[in-house]
Amino acid sequence: MHGKTVAIIGGGPAGLMAADVLSAAGLTVTVYEAMPTVARKFLMAGKSGLNITHAEDYDGFVTRFGHAQSKLQSALDDFTPAMLRDWALSLGQETFTGTSGRVFPVAMKASPLLRAWLSRLNAQGVEIKTRHRWAGFDGNALVFQAPSGDVTVEQGTVLLALGGASWPKLGSDAAWVPWLRQKGIAINDFQPANCGFDLEWSDHFRGRFAGAPVKSVVTTSQAGRFEGEFVVTRHGIEGSLVYAHSAALRDAFQRTDRPTLMVDLAPGRMQQRLTHDLERHPRKDSLSNRLRKAAGLSPVKVALLRERRPELSAMSAFDIAALIKALPIAVTSARPIAEAISSAGGIDWREIDQRYMLKSMPGIFAAGEMLDWEAPTGGYLLTACFATGKAAAKGIIDMLGHTR
Repeated sequence: MHGKTVAIIGGGPAGLMAADVLSAAGLTVTVYEAMPTVARKFLMAGKSGLNITHAEDYDGFVTRFGHAQSKLQSALDDFTPAMLRDWALSLGQETFTGTSGRVFPVAMKASPLLRAWLSRLNAQGVEIKTRHRWAGFDGNALVFQAPSGDVTVEQGTVLLALGGASWPKLGSDAAWVPWLRQKGIAINDFQPANCGFDLEWSDHFRGRFAGAPVKSVVTTSQAGRFEGEFVVTRHGIEGSLVYAHSAALRDAFQRTDRPTLMVDLAPGRMQQRLTHDLERHPRKDSLSNRLRKAAGLSPVKVALLRERRPELSAMSAFDIAALIKALPIAVTSARPIAEAISSAGGIDWREIDQRYMLKSMPGIFAAGEMLDWEAPTGGYLLTACFATGKAAAKGIIDMLGHTR
Protein backbone atom coordinates (compact mmCIF):
# COMPACT_ATOMS: atom_id res chain seq x y z
CA MET A 1 0.00 0.00 0.00
CA HIS A 2 1.78 3.07 -1.20
CA GLY A 3 0.91 6.33 -2.89
CA LYS A 4 -2.71 7.41 -2.85
CA THR A 5 -4.10 4.45 -0.98
CA VAL A 6 -5.30 4.62 2.61
CA ALA A 7 -5.79 1.94 5.25
CA ILE A 8 -8.36 2.80 7.90
CA ILE A 9 -8.26 0.67 11.04
CA GLY A 10 -11.63 0.76 12.74
CA GLY A 11 -15.10 0.76 11.22
CA GLY A 12 -16.89 3.06 13.63
CA PRO A 13 -18.32 6.53 12.90
CA ALA A 14 -14.91 8.24 12.68
CA GLY A 15 -13.40 5.60 10.40
CA LEU A 16 -16.42 5.39 8.12
CA MET A 17 -16.66 9.18 7.84
CA ALA A 18 -13.01 9.32 6.83
CA ALA A 19 -13.61 6.56 4.28
CA ASP A 20 -16.54 8.53 2.87
CA VAL A 21 -14.51 11.72 2.44
CA LEU A 22 -11.41 9.98 1.10
CA SER A 23 -13.22 7.76 -1.40
CA ALA A 24 -15.33 10.68 -2.62
CA ALA A 25 -12.02 12.45 -3.36
CA GLY A 26 -10.92 9.50 -5.49
CA LEU A 27 -8.49 7.77 -3.14
CA THR A 28 -8.35 3.99 -2.76
CA VAL A 29 -9.59 3.09 0.72
CA THR A 30 -9.62 -0.16 2.70
CA VAL A 31 -11.31 -0.32 6.10
CA TYR A 32 -10.12 -3.01 8.52
CA GLU A 33 -12.60 -3.94 11.25
CA ALA A 34 -12.00 -6.46 14.05
CA MET A 35 -15.65 -7.37 14.55
CA PRO A 36 -17.86 -9.40 12.16
CA THR A 37 -19.67 -6.20 11.16
CA VAL A 38 -18.84 -2.49 11.27
CA ALA A 39 -20.26 0.22 13.55
CA ARG A 40 -21.50 -2.07 16.33
CA LYS A 41 -21.34 0.60 19.02
CA PHE A 42 -23.11 3.00 16.66
CA LEU A 43 -25.91 0.49 16.19
CA MET A 44 -26.15 -0.16 19.92
CA ALA A 45 -26.39 3.57 20.62
CA GLY A 46 -29.31 3.75 18.21
CA LYS A 47 -31.35 0.91 19.71
CA SER A 48 -33.48 3.25 21.81
CA GLY A 49 -33.28 6.13 19.32
CA LEU A 50 -30.16 7.39 17.58
CA ASN A 51 -29.30 10.74 19.14
CA ILE A 52 -27.12 11.91 16.28
CA THR A 53 -26.40 15.51 17.34
CA HIS A 54 -27.84 18.45 19.30
CA ALA A 55 -29.72 21.51 18.10
CA GLU A 56 -28.60 24.02 20.73
CA ASP A 57 -26.95 27.26 19.65
CA TYR A 58 -23.56 26.41 18.14
CA ASP A 59 -21.67 28.78 20.45
CA GLY A 60 -23.03 26.76 23.36
CA PHE A 61 -22.57 23.45 21.59
CA VAL A 62 -18.79 23.74 21.31
CA THR A 63 -18.41 24.48 25.03
CA ARG A 64 -19.61 20.95 25.87
CA PHE A 65 -16.17 19.56 25.05
CA GLY A 66 -14.43 21.13 28.05
CA HIS A 67 -10.65 21.30 27.95
CA ALA A 68 -10.60 19.84 24.42
CA GLN A 69 -12.77 22.58 22.90
CA SER A 70 -9.84 24.52 21.46
CA LYS A 71 -8.41 21.31 19.96
CA LEU A 72 -11.69 20.19 18.41
CA GLN A 73 -12.94 23.62 17.33
CA SER A 74 -11.68 23.60 13.75
CA ALA A 75 -13.01 20.08 13.12
CA LEU A 76 -16.40 20.97 14.59
CA ASP A 77 -16.51 24.21 12.58
CA ASP A 78 -16.12 22.10 9.45
CA PHE A 79 -18.83 19.61 10.45
CA THR A 80 -21.34 21.49 12.56
CA PRO A 81 -24.60 19.90 13.77
CA ALA A 82 -26.38 21.59 10.85
CA MET A 83 -23.87 20.09 8.41
CA LEU A 84 -24.30 16.69 10.04
CA ARG A 85 -28.06 16.87 9.49
CA ASP A 86 -27.48 17.78 5.84
CA TRP A 87 -25.13 14.81 5.53
CA ALA A 88 -27.78 12.48 6.97
CA LEU A 89 -30.30 13.91 4.50
CA SER A 90 -27.88 13.18 1.66
CA LEU A 91 -28.26 9.54 2.70
CA GLY A 92 -32.03 9.83 2.59
CA GLN A 93 -32.42 10.16 6.36
CA GLU A 94 -34.45 13.13 7.53
CA THR A 95 -33.95 14.31 11.12
CA PHE A 96 -36.05 16.05 13.76
CA THR A 97 -35.39 17.89 17.00
CA GLY A 98 -36.85 16.46 20.20
CA THR A 99 -38.17 18.52 23.10
CA SER A 100 -34.77 18.35 24.84
CA GLY A 101 -32.95 19.73 21.78
CA ARG A 102 -31.55 16.33 20.88
CA VAL A 103 -31.61 15.49 17.18
CA PHE A 104 -32.77 12.09 15.89
CA PRO A 105 -33.35 10.52 12.47
CA VAL A 106 -37.05 10.30 11.69
CA ALA A 107 -36.55 6.52 11.47
CA MET A 108 -35.11 6.74 15.03
CA LYS A 109 -32.87 3.68 14.66
CA ALA A 110 -29.28 3.67 13.40
CA SER A 111 -29.67 0.77 10.96
CA PRO A 112 -31.38 2.62 8.06
CA LEU A 113 -28.72 5.33 8.14
CA LEU A 114 -25.91 2.79 8.32
CA ARG A 115 -27.30 0.72 5.43
CA ALA A 116 -27.54 3.79 3.20
CA TRP A 117 -24.05 4.86 4.23
CA LEU A 118 -22.47 1.48 3.53
CA SER A 119 -24.21 1.40 0.15
CA ARG A 120 -22.64 4.73 -0.74
CA LEU A 121 -19.21 3.63 0.46
CA ASN A 122 -19.49 0.51 -1.66
CA ALA A 123 -20.44 2.61 -4.69
CA GLN A 124 -17.40 4.81 -4.06
CA GLY A 125 -15.12 1.77 -4.09
CA VAL A 126 -14.40 1.42 -0.37
CA GLU A 127 -13.34 -2.11 0.56
CA ILE A 128 -14.30 -3.25 4.07
CA LYS A 129 -12.47 -6.22 5.56
CA THR A 130 -14.21 -7.48 8.69
CA ARG A 131 -12.74 -9.95 11.21
CA HIS A 132 -9.38 -8.27 10.71
CA ARG A 133 -8.12 -7.40 14.18
CA TRP A 134 -5.11 -5.11 14.26
CA ALA A 135 -2.28 -6.81 16.17
CA GLY A 136 0.33 -4.05 16.06
CA PHE A 137 3.39 -3.43 13.94
CA ASP A 138 5.99 -5.64 12.31
CA GLY A 139 8.65 -3.06 11.64
CA ASN A 140 6.76 -0.51 9.59
CA ALA A 141 4.13 -2.96 8.41
CA LEU A 142 0.67 -3.49 9.91
CA VAL A 143 -0.24 -6.93 11.26
CA PHE A 144 -3.84 -8.16 11.35
CA GLN A 145 -5.28 -11.32 12.85
CA ALA A 146 -7.75 -12.70 10.30
CA PRO A 147 -9.74 -15.95 10.03
CA SER A 148 -7.18 -17.30 7.56
CA GLY A 149 -4.23 -16.37 9.79
CA ASP A 150 -2.04 -13.34 10.31
CA VAL A 151 -2.04 -10.82 7.48
CA THR A 152 0.80 -8.31 7.00
CA VAL A 153 0.08 -5.08 5.16
CA GLU A 154 2.94 -2.85 4.08
CA GLN A 155 2.31 0.54 5.60
CA GLY A 156 1.20 3.35 3.34
CA THR A 157 -1.05 6.08 4.66
CA VAL A 158 -2.96 4.89 7.72
CA LEU A 159 -5.82 6.29 9.77
CA LEU A 160 -6.28 4.81 13.23
CA ALA A 161 -9.93 5.02 14.33
CA LEU A 162 -10.07 2.27 16.93
CA GLY A 163 -12.21 3.98 19.57
CA GLY A 164 -11.59 4.39 23.27
CA ALA A 165 -12.03 1.89 26.09
CA SER A 166 -15.77 1.78 26.80
CA TRP A 167 -18.04 -1.10 25.73
CA PRO A 168 -15.07 -3.38 24.88
CA LYS A 169 -17.39 -6.24 23.88
CA LEU A 170 -18.40 -4.12 20.88
CA GLY A 171 -14.79 -3.61 19.79
CA SER A 172 -13.41 -0.58 21.66
CA ASP A 173 -11.00 -2.40 23.97
CA ALA A 174 -7.95 -0.06 23.83
CA ALA A 175 -5.70 -2.99 22.91
CA TRP A 176 -3.78 -0.56 20.69
CA VAL A 177 -2.44 1.49 23.61
CA PRO A 178 0.78 -0.51 24.28
CA TRP A 179 1.69 -0.65 20.59
CA LEU A 180 1.60 3.13 20.23
CA ARG A 181 3.35 3.64 23.57
CA GLN A 182 6.14 1.40 22.31
CA LYS A 183 6.50 3.87 19.45
CA GLY A 184 6.90 6.70 21.98
CA ILE A 185 3.37 8.13 21.63
CA ALA A 186 2.09 9.74 24.85
CA ILE A 187 -1.31 8.33 25.78
CA ASN A 188 -3.27 9.55 28.78
CA ASP A 189 -4.85 6.71 30.75
CA PHE A 190 -8.45 5.97 29.89
CA GLN A 191 -11.14 6.71 32.47
CA PRO A 192 -14.91 6.15 32.44
CA ALA A 193 -17.04 9.00 31.12
CA ASN A 194 -20.84 9.28 31.00
CA CYS A 195 -20.93 6.59 33.65
CA GLY A 196 -22.89 5.58 36.72
CA PHE A 197 -21.57 5.76 40.27
CA ASP A 198 -21.54 3.45 43.26
CA LEU A 199 -23.31 4.25 46.53
CA GLU A 200 -23.69 2.38 49.79
CA TRP A 201 -27.41 1.60 49.71
CA SER A 202 -29.07 -0.31 52.52
CA ASP A 203 -30.35 -3.76 51.58
CA HIS A 204 -33.93 -2.58 52.13
CA PHE A 205 -33.60 0.42 49.83
CA ARG A 206 -31.73 -1.55 47.16
CA GLY A 207 -34.24 -4.39 47.21
CA ARG A 208 -37.27 -2.11 46.89
CA PHE A 209 -36.09 0.71 44.62
CA ALA A 210 -33.36 -0.65 42.31
CA GLY A 211 -34.48 0.32 38.81
CA ALA A 212 -36.76 3.14 39.99
CA PRO A 213 -36.49 6.49 38.16
CA VAL A 214 -36.13 9.66 40.23
CA LYS A 215 -37.98 12.16 38.08
CA SER A 216 -38.19 15.95 37.90
CA VAL A 217 -35.17 16.83 40.01
CA VAL A 218 -32.32 19.32 39.76
CA THR A 219 -28.75 18.21 40.43
CA THR A 220 -25.74 20.39 41.16
CA SER A 221 -21.99 19.75 41.22
CA GLN A 222 -18.89 21.51 39.97
CA ALA A 223 -20.15 20.65 36.48
CA GLY A 224 -23.09 23.00 36.96
CA ARG A 225 -26.83 22.73 37.52
CA PHE A 226 -28.96 20.35 35.46
CA GLU A 227 -32.61 19.33 35.49
CA GLY A 228 -33.98 15.92 34.54
CA GLU A 229 -34.04 12.45 36.05
CA PHE A 230 -31.76 9.64 37.11
CA VAL A 231 -32.21 5.98 37.98
CA VAL A 232 -31.49 4.09 41.19
CA THR A 233 -29.46 0.93 40.53
CA ARG A 234 -28.40 -1.94 42.76
CA HIS A 235 -24.95 -0.38 42.87
CA GLY A 236 -25.83 3.33 43.02
CA ILE A 237 -27.14 5.80 40.44
CA GLU A 238 -27.00 6.23 36.67
CA GLY A 239 -28.85 7.97 33.83
CA SER A 240 -28.52 11.09 31.72
CA LEU A 241 -28.65 13.46 34.68
CA VAL A 242 -25.82 11.59 36.39
CA TYR A 243 -23.81 11.46 33.18
CA ALA A 244 -23.92 15.26 32.99
CA HIS A 245 -21.93 15.33 36.23
CA SER A 246 -19.75 12.28 35.63
CA ALA A 247 -16.55 14.10 34.65
CA ALA A 248 -16.77 16.46 37.65
CA LEU A 249 -17.55 13.64 40.09
CA ARG A 250 -14.86 11.36 38.65
CA ASP A 251 -12.18 14.05 38.78
CA ALA A 252 -13.23 15.03 42.31
CA PHE A 253 -11.96 11.68 43.58
CA GLN A 254 -8.47 13.17 43.24
CA ARG A 255 -9.42 15.64 45.99
CA THR A 256 -11.84 13.74 48.21
CA ASP A 257 -12.89 10.17 48.99
CA ARG A 258 -16.58 10.88 48.49
CA PRO A 259 -17.60 13.52 45.96
CA THR A 260 -21.13 14.80 46.52
CA LEU A 261 -24.01 15.39 44.14
CA MET A 262 -26.59 17.84 45.50
CA VAL A 263 -30.18 16.98 44.56
CA ASP A 264 -33.22 19.26 44.71
CA LEU A 265 -36.15 16.84 44.99
CA ALA A 266 -38.79 19.55 44.56
CA PRO A 267 -37.44 22.15 42.12
CA GLY A 268 -40.87 23.68 41.63
CA ARG A 269 -41.27 24.73 45.27
CA MET A 270 -39.35 27.16 47.44
CA GLN A 271 -38.04 26.00 50.82
CA GLN A 272 -40.33 28.45 52.65
CA ARG A 273 -43.40 27.01 50.89
CA LEU A 274 -42.33 23.46 51.68
CA THR A 275 -41.84 24.33 55.35
CA HIS A 276 -45.29 25.94 55.52
CA ASP A 277 -47.00 23.00 53.79
CA LEU A 278 -45.29 20.45 56.03
CA GLU A 279 -46.16 22.37 59.22
CA ARG A 280 -49.82 22.75 58.33
CA HIS A 281 -50.28 19.09 57.46
CA PRO A 282 -51.74 16.97 60.34
CA ARG A 283 -48.99 15.52 62.52
CA LYS A 284 -51.10 12.40 63.07
CA ASP A 285 -50.31 11.33 59.49
CA SER A 286 -47.19 9.26 58.92
CA LEU A 287 -44.13 11.14 57.74
CA SER A 288 -44.33 9.36 54.40
CA ASN A 289 -47.90 10.60 53.90
CA ARG A 290 -46.95 14.11 54.94
CA LEU A 291 -44.07 14.17 52.44
CA ARG A 292 -46.28 12.75 49.71
CA LYS A 293 -49.26 15.03 50.29
CA ALA A 294 -47.60 18.23 51.49
CA ALA A 295 -44.38 18.12 49.47
CA GLY A 296 -45.55 16.09 46.48
CA LEU A 297 -42.73 13.56 46.82
CA SER A 298 -42.89 10.13 45.17
CA PRO A 299 -42.12 7.00 47.23
CA VAL A 300 -38.57 6.77 45.86
CA LYS A 301 -37.88 10.40 46.81
CA VAL A 302 -39.18 9.82 50.32
CA ALA A 303 -37.02 6.70 50.57
CA LEU A 304 -33.97 8.67 49.39
CA LEU A 305 -34.52 11.17 52.20
CA ARG A 306 -34.78 8.36 54.75
CA GLU A 307 -31.78 6.57 53.29
CA ARG A 308 -29.58 9.63 53.57
CA ARG A 309 -31.05 10.82 56.90
CA PRO A 310 -32.27 7.92 59.09
CA GLU A 311 -33.25 10.48 61.76
CA LEU A 312 -35.66 12.17 59.33
CA SER A 313 -38.79 11.64 61.46
CA ALA A 314 -37.23 13.57 64.36
CA MET A 315 -36.32 16.59 62.22
CA SER A 316 -38.29 19.84 62.11
CA ALA A 317 -40.36 20.85 59.10
CA PHE A 318 -37.81 23.59 58.37
CA ASP A 319 -34.89 21.12 58.33
CA ILE A 320 -36.80 18.57 56.25
CA ALA A 321 -37.66 21.28 53.71
CA ALA A 322 -34.00 22.29 53.57
CA LEU A 323 -33.03 18.67 52.95
CA ILE A 324 -35.61 18.29 50.19
CA LYS A 325 -34.10 21.31 48.44
CA ALA A 326 -30.48 20.17 48.90
CA LEU A 327 -30.09 16.45 49.50
CA PRO A 328 -26.40 15.48 49.46
CA ILE A 329 -25.68 12.16 47.77
CA ALA A 330 -22.06 11.11 48.27
CA VAL A 331 -20.73 8.62 45.73
CA THR A 332 -18.01 6.10 46.52
CA SER A 333 -16.61 5.25 43.07
CA ALA A 334 -17.29 5.41 39.36
CA ARG A 335 -18.65 2.30 37.71
CA PRO A 336 -16.15 0.28 35.62
CA ILE A 337 -15.12 1.71 32.27
CA ALA A 338 -16.52 -1.36 30.49
CA GLU A 339 -20.00 -0.14 31.52
CA ALA A 340 -19.43 3.51 30.60
CA ILE A 341 -21.04 5.06 27.54
CA SER A 342 -17.75 6.70 26.58
CA SER A 343 -14.24 7.25 27.89
CA ALA A 344 -11.90 10.10 28.74
CA GLY A 345 -8.20 9.87 27.98
CA GLY A 346 -6.38 8.69 24.87
CA ILE A 347 -3.68 10.04 22.57
CA ASP A 348 -2.36 13.30 23.95
CA TRP A 349 -3.16 16.26 21.70
CA ARG A 350 0.50 17.28 21.69
CA GLU A 351 1.20 14.14 19.66
CA ILE A 352 -0.83 15.17 16.61
CA ASP A 353 -0.53 18.08 14.21
CA GLN A 354 -3.30 20.24 12.75
CA ARG A 355 -3.95 17.56 10.12
CA TYR A 356 -4.55 14.87 12.79
CA MET A 357 -1.28 13.15 11.89
CA LEU A 358 0.99 11.72 14.57
CA LYS A 359 4.00 14.02 14.61
CA SER A 360 6.52 11.27 15.30
CA MET A 361 4.94 8.79 12.85
CA PRO A 362 4.52 10.52 9.48
CA GLY A 363 1.73 9.05 7.40
CA ILE A 364 -0.24 7.75 10.40
CA PHE A 365 -3.31 9.68 11.46
CA ALA A 366 -5.78 9.29 14.33
CA ALA A 367 -9.41 10.27 14.87
CA GLY A 368 -12.44 9.67 17.06
CA GLU A 369 -12.37 8.47 20.67
CA MET A 370 -8.71 7.43 20.41
CA LEU A 371 -7.94 11.10 21.07
CA ASP A 372 -8.10 12.65 24.55
CA TRP A 373 -11.48 14.34 24.71
CA GLU A 374 -14.85 13.71 26.28
CA ALA A 375 -18.34 15.14 26.05
CA PRO A 376 -21.73 14.57 27.64
CA THR A 377 -24.44 12.50 26.02
CA GLY A 378 -26.88 14.38 23.83
CA GLY A 379 -25.34 13.91 20.38
CA TYR A 380 -22.05 15.59 21.23
CA LEU A 381 -20.05 12.35 21.21
CA LEU A 382 -21.17 11.26 17.76
CA THR A 383 -20.76 14.72 16.28
CA ALA A 384 -17.12 14.93 17.36
CA CYS A 385 -16.39 11.42 16.08
CA PHE A 386 -17.80 12.31 12.68
CA ALA A 387 -16.02 15.69 12.70
CA THR A 388 -12.58 14.32 13.59
CA GLY A 389 -12.97 11.57 11.00
CA LYS A 390 -13.67 14.20 8.35
CA ALA A 391 -10.81 16.41 9.60
CA ALA A 392 -8.31 13.53 9.50
CA ALA A 393 -9.45 12.59 5.99
CA LYS A 394 -8.89 16.15 4.80
CA GLY A 395 -5.50 16.07 6.50
CA ILE A 396 -4.61 12.93 4.57
CA ILE A 397 -5.74 14.52 1.30
CA ASP A 398 -3.61 17.56 2.09
CA MET A 399 -0.54 15.46 2.95
CA LEU A 400 -0.85 13.44 -0.24
CA GLY A 401 -1.34 16.61 -2.27
CA HIS A 402 -4.30 14.89 -3.86
CA THR A 403 -6.75 16.58 -6.15
CA ARG A 404 -9.40 14.66 -8.00
